[in-house]
Amino acid sequence: MSKNYRILDLIRRNRSPLENHLVDGLVDGGVSRRDFVRHGSLLGLSLPLLSGIGMAAGLGRMPSLARAQGAPGATVRVACSMPTAAIDPITVTDAGGTLLLQQVGEFLCVDGPDLVLKPVLAESWKPNDKGTVWTFKLRKGVKFHSGGEMKADDVVATIDRLADPAGSSNALSVFKGILQKGATKKVDDYTVEFHLDAANGNFPYMVSSDNYNAVILPASYKGDYEKSFDGTGPFKLEKYTPKVGASFVRNDDYWGPKVLPERTEFTFFDDIQPQILALQGGQVDIINQLPALTGISLLNDPNVDIISRKSTVSRQVHMRCDSDPFKDPRVRRAIALSIDRDKLVAGLMKGRASIGNDSPFAAVYPSTDTSVPQRKQDFAQAKQLMEAAGAGKGFKVTLTTQRYMEIPAYAQLIQNWVKEIGIELDLNMMDQGAYYGDAVFGKSNWLDSVMGITDYGHRGVPNVLLSAPLKSGGTWNSAHFKNKDYDMLVDRYVAAVDLEEQKATAGKIQKLLLEETPIIFGYFADYLTATAKGVTGVQPSPVGHLFLDKTSKA
Repeated sequence: MSKNYRILDLIRRNRSPLENHLVDGLVDGGVSRRDFVRHGSLLGLSLPLLSGIGMAAGLGRMPSLARAQGAPGATVRVACSMPTAAIDPITVTDAGGTLLLQQVGEFLCVDGPDLVLKPVLAESWKPNDKGTVWTFKLRKGVKFHSGGEMKADDVVATIDRLADPAGSSNALSVFKGILQKGATKKVDDYTVEFHLDAANGNFPYMVSSDNYNAVILPASYKGDYEKSFDGTGPFKLEKYTPKVGASFVRNDDYWGPKVLPERTEFTFFDDIQPQILALQGGQVDIINQLPALTGISLLNDPNVDIISRKSTVSRQVHMRCDSDPFKDPRVRRAIALSIDRDKLVAGLMKGRASIGNDSPFAAVYPSTDTSVPQRKQDFAQAKQLMEAAGAGKGFKVTLTTQRYMEIPAYAQLIQNWVKEIGIELDLNMMDQGAYYGDAVFGKSNWLDSVMGITDYGHRGVPNVLLSAPLKSGGTWNSAHFKNKDYDMLVDRYVAAVDLEEQKATAGKIQKLLLEETPIIFGYFADYLTATAKGVTGVQPSPVGHLFLDKTSKA
């Protein structure tokens, strides 16, 4: 198709300089269509407008995301991991708790499997020219399950609770240094402004489903969430039994389209194998998250469908930069060079992953600089680095980690590979609760161990993964990595609103982390969901959410 410059000029007249710069990148070929849609949604451009720009630029119509409508009235049964603590939107951290919370609660916007932001409780948003203030327009007519319309006061109160440094919010890992309590301002009942500590080009992801704590609650919320499961979502609580499961029913007062299922049931499990047996035995219809290694029996089962999403789910191998034997970055690089990443993807992950290059920048991110050379296994170079660091005779060290998903098998592979460069690795495996402890320095095996492996969930942008585990003051900095140049580059990346500037800074960050290697990113796991044949319309998200509003059963 040829370019229609008349239509493009008409579109440009009502767009900001930042938006027009992105349009120019698409027209000139400097920005791919995929990256244009992702970054355009971040700037608040609607999907119909993005599609129209793509057509005017000669790229044709975007593929339709419409799905066939299934039969209503089903009871959909889900197997999921057991919540590890009381479910509270402010403090929840585990997969089971966040999954249940999302069934009833909603976000200002959601991060889809394609990393494109879609409006939910917010109808639109846009930044000022510097990216220091983001204005969100709220949807009208949205009701909480407990009654009352959702308005700006509820959004302000929700975000202030999460940004309060005196509280116990898990979302402080997102908002620290970005948004302070009191900086979320009500303009009118349906308009909210976020006044940021500094420019932030990816801010809408911070208040999207990416930030799983950021479900909007009534301003009057006082806690004890498990008694009400109050929210604005398409399902509302029927029954919750700790350590057993939960059920939800259709919310007939929902602001959006009526959901297909009449009920949903969630059964808690301590391990994945009983979930697999329950699916095969017909006791459940869906396994929310299936590990490729332990779920191999289902990958080729003709009675099971596998939904696969590319994600940024990672298993971060941290090495304490302030403690022996990892003070010298050459030792850290040597360990990274001992790892066979191709085997991790093909063997450990059964092809259901993408290779990592020791930074949070996964290939799926538009801002990742793919020209940075990929690190590969090289025992000869690793041994040279060990000699140069004065560790040629090797050493003994303990790797502390958790029994979760494929992590124990990953730890054993690392143990075998580092033997080749003279390192004797003892494995200290523990359950998740013991590994994370209180999740604060001095009271956590995760944050205090000399070497460990930690599971990190999917994020639509790398901001949190760049900051919390790696910046000098990061709340999750288990590597105890402190580097002023790195901190400066991350601040520059976070402030950039322009995609090209983000990519240029990302390349510098990627190269610095390859040199320093405080954390090994060996692979990024695909997010797998298993469903029984005949179950359709299931929409999993790599964040760990499961959207069931369009689900039906044959």
